[in-house]
Amino acid sequence: MSKSDEMRENVKRYYGSRLESSSDLQTSATSCSLPRSPLPSSVTEALSLVHPEVIKRFFGCGIPVPAKLEGCRVLDLGSGSGRDCFAFSKLVGPSGHVTGIDMTEQLITASRQFVEYHQRKFGHKEPNVTFIQGYMEKLCEAGIQRDSMDVLISNCVICLCPDKKSVLQQAYDVLKDGGELYFSDMYASSIIPDHMKQDPVLWGEGMGGSLFWKDLVFLAHSVGFSTPLLVSASHIEVHNSQLKAKAGDIRYASGTYRLFKLPQQPGMSGAAVIYKGTIPEFADQLDFDSSHCFKKDQEVEVDAEMAAILQVSRFSSDFTVRMLDKHKSDSESTPQYCHLNPFLLADRWGSSVKQCSKTSR
Repeated sequence: MSKSDEMRENVKRYYGSRLESSSDLQTSATSCSLPRSPLPSSVTEALSLVHPEVIKRFFGCGIPVPAKLEGCRVLDLGSGSGRDCFAFSKLVGPSGHVTGIDMTEQLITASRQFVEYHQRKFGHKEPNVTFIQGYMEKLCEAGIQRDSMDVLISNCVICLCPDKKSVLQQAYDVLKDGGELYFSDMYASSIIPDHMKQDPVLWGEGMGGSLFWKDLVFLAHSVGFSTPLLVSASHIEVHNSQLKAKAGDIRYASGTYRLFKLPQQPGMSGAAVIYKGTIPEFADQLDFDSSHCFKKDQEVEVDAEMAAILQVSRFSSDFTVRMLDKHKSDSESTPQYCHLNPFLLADRWGSSVKQCSKTSR
């Protein structure tokens, strides 16, 4: 058995049999990356309708729900108990479809038991959510077709995977052109040393496998994604004295990022864009990420990559885009991607959530 296989088996045991509910997790870290603005009413309503037994076994750490999901084909990486999948199944509506993939057989089996319940709850004539057992690093082997998904979601599980580049590569492959990966995860202030990666509790809690945040930018570019956009962030407070000692000087933050699959390299020209106010529940303003706030009918200059995102993604009909002769580069104002640092954003927002479902004791 390879080291990666061994780590996966440890995670399976940790979440499949040892943990009966989110309260069984060992750390007192808080890893909820929450948005600054209140959640749209459609999201809070969808979450409130999820079956209590599904909520009980939810181990996620954030609320990675982007706008404009109706009619989308959505894939949830590491779907766990299925909480997010069932909420998404209401948000995508009967014309959309949600697939959840998880490597833990017990969680997949448990999720499938509630498919009919949520179909009736949401008034759908046919089920629009499917759960499959498989690995995030091997989506194609699990039956996910290339270029088939509009949106990929992940809620604090990539930190549990030893081969993060393969996860991003597979995510890129199954997305359609213009599709996006929108995910919350735990990040470290520096590279995690090998001895911490070998600790099964640190790994199971996400602390041993957290990615150094700067490496996310490199990995995203290496598989073809656009530069990550940081949506929200919060500090993670580790109160467990033993785990805190093991972590040493390493600090943790939760971050929600969005990455887009662009069909070609964007040109050198920036653009002036105007948001039309056409997305439901965002009629006056769309906070695309922590660096881009679009107010209705107000022209904003963006760099070439953001211009490409707005032209080819599912948001293309919601913006008018006027290309500019001059080149507007994000690196001119924010060198070294400091605007993507979740620790700096959490400092700026004063964000440190005291408790969340992933680490509630």
